[in-house]
Amino acid sequence: MRSLAFSLFCLLCCDAVRLDRRHPRGQSETTVQTKVAENNCKSSPLDFVFVIDSSRSIRPNDYEKVKTFIINLLQFLEVGPDATRVGLLQYGSVVQNEFSLNTFTTKAEVEQAVRNMKHLATGTMTGLAIQYIMETAFSEAEGARPANLHIPRISMIVTDGRPQDTVEEVAAEARQAGIRIFAIGVGRVEMKTLKAIGSEPHSQHVHLVANFSQIESLISVFQSKLCRAVDMCAVVDHGCQHICANLPDGYECRCRPGYQLTIDLKTCNKIDYCDLGNHGCEHDCVSVPESYICRCKKGYVLNPNGKTCSKIDHCADGTHGCEQEFMNTEDSCVCKCRKGYTLRSDGKTCKTVDMCAVVDHGCQHICANLPDGYECRCRPGYQLTIDLKTCNKIDYCDLGNHGCEHDCVSVPESYICRCKKGYVLNPNGKTCSKIDHCADGTHGCEQEFMNTEDSCVCKCRKGFTLRSDGKTCKKTDYCADGEHGCEQEFMSTVDSCVCKCRKGYTLRPDGKTCQSVDLCQLVDHGCEHQCVSTTDSYICRCFEGFVLAEDGKSCEKPECGDGVMDLVFVIDGSKSMGPANFELVKQFVNSIVDSLDISKTGTHVGLLQYSTKVRTEFTLGQYTAVQDIKQAVARMHYMGRGSMTGSALRHMFELSFSAKEGARPNIQRVCIVFTDGRSQDDVSEWAYKAKKSGITVYALGVGKAIEQELREIASEPDEKHLYHTEDFKKMEEIAKKLKSRICKGKPSDENMCQCENMIMFQNQVTEKLKNLAQNNILF
Repeated sequence: MRSLAFSLFCLLCCDAVRLDRRHPRGQSETTVQTKVAENNCKSSPLDFVFVIDSSRSIRPNDYEKVKTFIINLLQFLEVGPDATRVGLLQYGSVVQNEFSLNTFTTKAEVEQAVRNMKHLATGTMTGLAIQYIMETAFSEAEGARPANLHIPRISMIVTDGRPQDTVEEVAAEARQAGIRIFAIGVGRVEMKTLKAIGSEPHSQHVHLVANFSQIESLISVFQSKLCRAVDMCAVVDHGCQHICANLPDGYECRCRPGYQLTIDLKTCNKIDYCDLGNHGCEHDCVSVPESYICRCKKGYVLNPNGKTCSKIDHCADGTHGCEQEFMNTEDSCVCKCRKGYTLRSDGKTCKTVDMCAVVDHGCQHICANLPDGYECRCRPGYQLTIDLKTCNKIDYCDLGNHGCEHDCVSVPESYICRCKKGYVLNPNGKTCSKIDHCADGTHGCEQEFMNTEDSCVCKCRKGFTLRSDGKTCKKTDYCADGEHGCEQEFMSTVDSCVCKCRKGYTLRPDGKTCQSVDLCQLVDHGCEHQCVSTTDSYICRCFEGFVLAEDGKSCEKPECGDGVMDLVFVIDGSKSMGPANFELVKQFVNSIVDSLDISKTGTHVGLLQYSTKVRTEFTLGQYTAVQDIKQAVARMHYMGRGSMTGSALRHMFELSFSAKEGARPNIQRVCIVFTDGRSQDDVSEWAYKAKKSGITVYALGVGKAIEQELREIASEPDEKHLYHTEDFKKMEEIAKKLKSRICKGKPSDENMCQCENMIMFQNQVTEKLKNLAQNNILF
C-alpha cells in the first residue's frame, strides 16, 4: 500500500510542471507523468515544526488520527541532521514541547516520539503556540539552522476549534520572521481564523476538512509541496532550440551567447546589441555585427568618447548682430526679442508691444502694460480677487479695524457706526450709550419702574399687581409678606392667606399647626400581621420568619424557610451583558433572596461581580436581613468590561467561603454562577476544586453562554444543576425552577437528629426566644 502511495506521490511531484512551456503540444499529459513516475522524488532540506491542537474538544480516537496523519507525512521527508530536521509541540491551555529540531536524527525516532504523545485535553491557546514557535522552536538553540543557510522554515498547525486568544498579530509576526505556515482546520473552525494564521497565497497554505477522518485526504496535497523535482530535461520532450536547464520545480530553455529567448520560451533569436539598452549612446545607436556604434542628431557632433554628443553653436563667433537676444538652432543663429517686444523685419532689431491691446487680458476694470507683460488693476473702492482679473467692492467693515461697539455699515470708500435700538451713538462715533427713559422722573410709577428700549415701564413688588392705569398697584398675594405663621404650607385666597398641611397630616384648631394622621387606624389596611404608618401612607410588615406575599398584605413562610445554607452568587458583569439586562439579573437575585429564610441563624448570602476583575459586593457575614441584602443588590454598579469566569470561580473558592468572610462550619455551601457568554480564561480547574470541596454549584447561562463551559462549572447531575435560556426575559422561569431545586436540597427530616443539626436547631430556638423577649412578647 505504501509503494502505491509513493508512486502516486511522485506523479504529484511532477504536477508542478507548467505544460505551457515544458512539453510540446500533441504529447499527452499522461505520457509525461508516466515517465516522471519512474524517477525518485526526494524532499529538500527543511526545518519543519508540527503544531498540534490538543484541546479537550478533540476525542481520543480523533487524536490518534492526527498522529497517523503526521507519521504518513514523515514518509516524504528525508530526516537527518543535514537533511530535514523535525520538531513537534502540542498545546491546550499551555504549550508542551514534545521534541525540538535537534532532538532526533532519524525518521524512526521521530515516528516513535509521535506515537508516544499523550492528549492534553485542556483549552485552545493557539496564539500562545504560534508565539512559542516564533521565539523558541525556530531558534538556533532548539536546532534551527542559521538564516544565512537559507533552509526553509515550515510550520504546520492542525486545529479543530476557535482560539481562546488572539492569533492575527502574532501569526503576522511569525510570517514576517520568515516562517511559512500551513493552517489545517478540522470541523467547526472558521475559515477567517485559518486565513489569519496561514501564509499567502491562502489557496496553497490554508486547508479545511469536515472531520478527522478526512484529514488523510490532505496527504497527496502536501507531497508536491515537500518534494523537489527530478531531471525534467531528461524525461520530457522540452523542445528547447539551444539549451535545456533543470530548475527546482521543473526546467527552462536557455540560449547560447549572442542569442536571446523568444516569446515562446523555446526558440532563440540573434541579439540586437542596441536593443539591450546598455550601449550608452546619447543620441542614436546603430547595430553592427557583434557590436554597435553611436551617432549624433543633426546639429550635433560626436565627442571623442564615442558616446556623447555636443551641439554645434552657430552663435559662438559673435557675428549674429542681434539687438536683444539670440538662439542657436540646428542650422544657424536666430535673433529673439524679450517679452513685450517684437522682432522687426530686418531680423535683428526689436520694437515694443502694447500687450493690453494685442492679448485677451480679461481684466474687469483696468489693464496696465508692464515692461515684461501686463497686469490687471481695480478702480478705487475695489480690490483684485484671487484670479487676478476680476474686482470685488471693498467692505471696510470686514477689514476688522472699524472699532464700532454695535454695528458697522459700509459706505463708498469708508464706513459708519450705528447703535442698536434703545441706544444712542456717542460723540466719538464708535461707542453707544443706553437711552434711559426713566431718568427725567416723570414716569409716575407707584412702586417700581424699569427702562426698556422704547419707554419707562411701571412694575409692582411681589404680592402686588399693576392696575389698568399702568401706574398704581394692588395687593394680590396675602401670603407674600411671610406673616401667615403656617407650620407647613399656605395658600393665598381672594381675601386672606390660609394655612394647609401636607399629606398624612391634619390642621389643628389653631389654624396654623399640623398633627400627624395614623392611617393604619383610619383606613381598612388589610395587613395580615402588622400595619406601619409612613409619612403619607402605610405599609404592611410580617413577623420574623415570614415574608410579605405579592399582594403586599398577607404573610407566608419563605419557600426555603426550613433550609439553612451559605449561598454565594457569582454574577457576570461583562460588556456583552448590557446595563438593561444587568438590571434584570439584579431582579433575578432578589427574587431568589425573597424565597430564603435570611437571619443570623438561618441562610446567609454573599455576592461577587466579575468582568476583567473580580469585585466582592458583600460577604456572607455582612447582612442577616432580607431588606439589607436587597438594598445592597440594588446599589450594585455594572462593571461592563471582559469576562474572566475562571478568576471569579477561584475568588469564590479561596475567599468567599472562608471563615474570614463569614462562612460557617457544618453549613451547606451553595454557589449560583450566572453568565451570558464565553469565558476569556479556563473555568475547569477552579470549578473542579470548588465542587470537590463540597460546594454545590448551579450554573445559569443566558444568550450566548457556552454549554460546554456551563457543564464544567455545574455540579452533577447536569439536569439538576445547569439551566440555560436564550432570552433574559425568561429568567423568571429559571428562578422558579432554581428556587424549587435549592429548597429540595435542604436537609431531610431523617438527618435533623444528627448532632450538628441538633446544635443548629438549638441555636435557632435561642435566637427566636431572644427576639421575642426584646419585643416584650414573652414577659
